[in-house]
Amino acid sequence: MKLGLQVPAFNWPGSPANIGPKLAEIASAADEAGFASLWVMDHYFQIEPGVGKATDPMLEAYTALSHMAAATERARLGCMVTGVIYREPALLIKAVTTLDVLSGGRAYLGIGAAWYEREARGLGFPFPPLKERFERLEETLQIAKHLWSGNPEPYTGRHYQLVEPINSPQPLSQPYPPILIGGGGEKKTLRLVAQYGDACNLFTFGGIDQLRHKLDVLKAHCDDLGRPYEEIERTALGMVQFGPDGMDPTSLVQQCRSLADIGIQHFIFSIPTAFEITPLKIIGQEVIPEVTRF
Repeated sequence: MKLGLQVPAFNWPGSPANIGPKLAEIASAADEAGFASLWVMDHYFQIEPGVGKATDPMLEAYTALSHMAAATERARLGCMVTGVIYREPALLIKAVTTLDVLSGGRAYLGIGAAWYEREARGLGFPFPPLKERFERLEETLQIAKHLWSGNPEPYTGRHYQLVEPINSPQPLSQPYPPILIGGGGEKKTLRLVAQYGDACNLFTFGGIDQLRHKLDVLKAHCDDLGRPYEEIERTALGMVQFGPDGMDPTSLVQQCRSLADIGIQHFIFSIPTAFEITPLKIIGQEVIPEVTRF
């Protein structure tokens, strides 16, 4: 099993003046500790309720990831997950390609249908009905593969048309940056994973039984489409309260073992005290060496 670190908030002590240096320090420490991936959210307002107040500091995702890329050498970098409504598809694919090239081939394309209506309305982004957002998501997935294939033929969809799909340079990742589709919707999202994705991402908050069920649904979609289930990286997203008032290394290893036992290969989580750096070092010393054996 691999571990990934998500950084969903930037309101640590000294913020916003120290956001740049502290984010680089977190990224560098996680990379050195052995985390396989680093993630930020694609939000412009903080999630309220849930993570913080809407007015808390938030960063544009791909600018933040480029900053983190410069502070790291090994970990892959991704957005958990890009809202399809926030960027035209070609701009998004260019951003991910740029991140991949500048990081030496370490980008993910994390993507989903978007959900935060308050944020979209507040800043003037289009927020079409869910059906249309999924249509746009599917076309964006098609455009990603079209642009990354080097196919010079125009792309014509219902919502997007590319007359001259040039993408130069192409990504360093081969055959392209892994496409992670976030969400556990059983009829649409997991079907899109089976058809277009290289990775899924499921929430841990519903418990092991729910995760097992979602993986079974994904496998059924793969079977229907003739897609080998094992080609898809199975990732899960959660939060770890680490430290004296929360989990210790042993309990985190046990949680990872439970996830691995049902087929999760990559556990991505946030740590509210990650800015203290010590939790990252402890996980690197006492957890990562154990879970890589699963």
